[in-house]
Amino acid sequence: MGQNKIEKLTDELIQPIIKAESFELVDIEFKKEGPHRFLRVYIDKPGGITLDDCQRVSEELSNKLDELDPIPDNYYLEVSSPGIDRPLKKNSDFYKFKGELVEVKLYEPLDGQKTIEGELLGLEDNIIKLLVEKIGLIEIPKDKAAIVRLAIKF
Repeated sequence: MGQNKIEKLTDELIQPIIKAESFELVDIEFKKEGPHRFLRVYIDKPGGITLDDCQRVSEELSNKLDELDPIPDNYYLEVSSPGIDRPLKKNSDFYKFKGELVEVKLYEPLDGQKTIEGELLGLEDNIIKLLVEKIGLIEIPKDKAAIVRLAIKF
């Protein structure tokens, strides 16, 4: 089963679990790193996710995955918080975090920059709108962004 199919199946399996707990599914990744495969699930809730929350979801999801056994290779299941520099993937994330400082890494440079940091103004017609210090408004097509994540403020 391919990466996208495993991520989609995991999404289907985890939805009832996270809905029962009132958690948010942030992201799912199935990746090979070196000789190992990892199925990573990132969850969140208002006030932040706890280790106990992650353990409960991990155990329930693991049981469902064991029943279906859709992944023929050995893999590690990891359920965790997305962290303070969480990625913004869903369109709703761009509304939820409007006004926050974000970092956008681009596939190709824009005006000589591959990384742009600014205040997120939102997403309209798949265009990410940022207010960048000393530059002003910048509009970036969402499909040109390799990753958009909350920037860490010091």
